[in-house]
Amino acid sequence: MTHHEHHHHHHYRRRFGGRRRFPNREEWLKKLEEYQRDLEQEVADVADLIRRLREEQPTTEATV
Repeated sequence: MTHHEHHHHHHYRRRFGGRRRFPNREEWLKKLEEYQRDLEQEVADVADLIRRLREEQPTTEATV
């Protein structure tokens, strides 16, 4: 299992109830649809942040 696969495996456990029984079709669809809405909201939040940062006019030049 790669690091990437390992990360998603744990994310699945947290999101969908850990070691509980495997959900039936309706439960599976409900949880996936809820997860999709959460992800879509996250994407919208990130897009909004990017837009605001692009529109923001820096008041001073940053020095390193």
